[in-house]
Amino acid sequence: MGIEGFPDAAFLVLSSRLIPDLDGGYTIATAARARQLAERGADVQIVTVDPGTASAHAAHREEFLRRGMLPVSVPLRNLFDEAVAPDGGAAGWLRDAVAAAAAAASDTAVAADAASDHPGGTAAVASEYRELTDAAGRRYAALPVIQGNPDWHLSTAPVIVYDADGATAGTLPGFGGLYRAWLAHLAGETDRPVVVICESRQLGELLAGWSHPRVRIVHAIHTMHLEPPYTPDAPLNALWTRWFAISDRFDAVLWPTQAQRDDVEARFGDAAVNLVAPHGIPLPPVDDDAREPGLVVSVSRLAPGKRIDHLVRAFLAADVPGTRLEIWGDGPSTASLTALVESLDTGGRVRLMGHTDDPAAVLRRAALMVTSTAFEGQGLSIVEALAAGCPVVAYDVRYGPGDALRRGGGLLVPSGDEAALADGIRRVMTDAALRTRLAAEAPQAASAWSEDAAMTALAAAVRTALAGAPRR
Repeated sequence: MGIEGFPDAAFLVLSSRLIPDLDGGYTIATAARARQLAERGADVQIVTVDPGTASAHAAHREEFLRRGMLPVSVPLRNLFDEAVAPDGGAAGWLRDAVAAAAAAASDTAVAADAASDHPGGTAAVASEYRELTDAAGRRYAALPVIQGNPDWHLSTAPVIVYDADGATAGTLPGFGGLYRAWLAHLAGETDRPVVVICESRQLGELLAGWSHPRVRIVHAIHTMHLEPPYTPDAPLNALWTRWFAISDRFDAVLWPTQAQRDDVEARFGDAAVNLVAPHGIPLPPVDDDAREPGLVVSVSRLAPGKRIDHLVRAFLAADVPGTRLEIWGDGPSTASLTALVESLDTGGRVRLMGHTDDPAAVLRRAALMVTSTAFEGQGLSIVEALAAGCPVVAYDVRYGPGDALRRGGGLLVPSGDEAALADGIRRVMTDAALRTRLAAEAPQAASAWSEDAAMTALAAAVRTALAGAPRR
């Protein structure tokens, strides 16, 4: 048994892509999970499947290292970087995979079942192909381009593989066939159990029919599963509908909050192995010397669902002398928020600050953080604020704010009620005793989301997954 109770296994943190400053909290949480595993002695690699260039992937890793988001010990491997043979054409593992696929296709029953390797698989016809070449311009594979289909990843349109002479060596059944072939190759690099921590639902769909005796798939969830109005019985989109139909095929499913896990089981039953394993954050010492009285902040992506316009109006309505609002982040709502601030009489008290690489530094300065989002996955920024000793006022939405603040450290107000949000801001920023109490409660409330707590939960989930037979 390894450190923190992790079994002796090879861990593959699987993501569609992992690019600094792209995909917001998803990227931060995925990199953090790999780092935390490595720091506790686990043999962990990050593996991605985006068809970028090797130089771009190397640059991404260097940037993660520069920011301290990944340790040197964690490789960031990419399928397409490893799909190229030094002498031209596809790598040996990929040529072996197409040979095995051709042999399997000789069995008509297997061939007829090709599209059922992943639920919803369709034999869609590619309208065109994207040819991939190595640094010397030699082609090694061609990917189908599925036009106008948001579920392109489920297509079984052939992926073409070329040999060293540029001739067709064979095909694989769609992106799923390609991804599964690479993961089987990676599993073959060790004789130990392999734990794939799947961070993407699209990838999860493609792995739900894949069986390997030494592989267990632990599927991590990052976001809300509901559509508006975000009630437990609210509609699901097509991806979530398909995903819930296959969730019992994963060896464990990791939900970031107890509330979401409970809502899921109440609605869909307990056939899946639904466990709670939050995304953990570091808990640095609280630095009250950095605190700036009167500073209210928001730290999030600037997108419609974050409802930053609610915060701007509520902050101005609270009308607390000596306060100012800093809005940190960027995104598609930047222009509309800039226009809103310019249209209101803010007196220079509301500023859009742009992106920050160091949200913890912002939160150490803040007297209050406010979140006005319509929904959350876990609400990492709330937990990070609590860890910094910064009280929080938040809309009470699914999922995260209620879980994080039930131990203290902040105030919850009804979702969408701007007057209540303004009142919460006013209460905290005018009542010194209340603010002091909330600030004192905050670090203890954050401790439930510490890196140690997250890794303890993850280790327990891995032990559960490895204790049983594969569920596929």
